[in-house]
Amino acid sequence: MEKTGKIAVIGDGESVTAFMAIGAAVFGVNDEYDAADTLRRLAKSNEYAVILVTENYAAKMEQLMQKLKERPYPAVLCVPGATGSNGFGMKGVRKDVEKAVGVDILQ
Repeated sequence: MEKTGKIAVIGDGESVTAFMAIGAAVFGVNDEYDAADTLRRLAKSNEYAVILVTENYAAKMEQLMQKLKERPYPAVLCVPGATGSNGFGMKGVRKDVEKAVGVDILQ
């Protein structure tokens, strides 16, 4: 498996367009089912080192996100969408930090 440094972004069209400026591959989706299918396909392809998913979709497919985060490659992370953060991303960071150090240090 050849690993690349490519970045993919999954989310609504308005949210992902800005990522084109940094050279990321953008995948505009219409709903959480389309987002989940796209995420599975991209993760399986091994074409991307990092896959960013906007929080609004990541929150709706939390189990899939968690399953993929357990794998070392690709890194699957969530980012705020065009409308701002809904807190889902920070919740995930808080959970990961607490798991790593045994206590919530981000209070």
